Amino acid sequence: MLNATTEATYEQVLRAKLPWALLALRVGIFIVMFVWALDKFVNPGHTAAVFEGFYGIGGLSATIATVLGAVQVVLCLAFLLGLWKTITYGIILILHGLSTLSSFPQYLDAFNNLLFFAAWPMLAACIALFILREYDTKLSF
Repeated sequence: MLNATTEATYEQVLRAKLPWALLALRVGIFIVMFVWALDKFVNPGHTAAVFEGFYGIGGLSATIATVLGAVQVVLCLAFLLGLWKTITYGIILILHGLSTLSSFPQYLDAFNNLLFFAAWPMLAACIALFILREYDTKLSF
């Protein structure tokens, strides 16, 4: 059992370190999501192939891919800045969750699709950040 002084010290350490840990999660998640957003501009054909292959949505035009990319860039920047946390963190969590689950067939052939498994720790990071969003205060608006 901890005494009151030790407990207070642990709480002070946690208050000092937790915002930095959450900032690291936010920046890491942003990097992945932002690169995926940029891909919609750089290679709209890849976006169309992903939407068809993983979500069953065919015929995605380059214009629609660009619009989706623009919306995703705005979302990612709001997320990075820690704006409207419940909304932006929630949307990022949902988008990444859908992406992770839509890849289910690749998990069944694990050793030919190892990179797909990187989605799971990122999903865990998205969940943790969403749950702890009120403590994510470092460089957050």
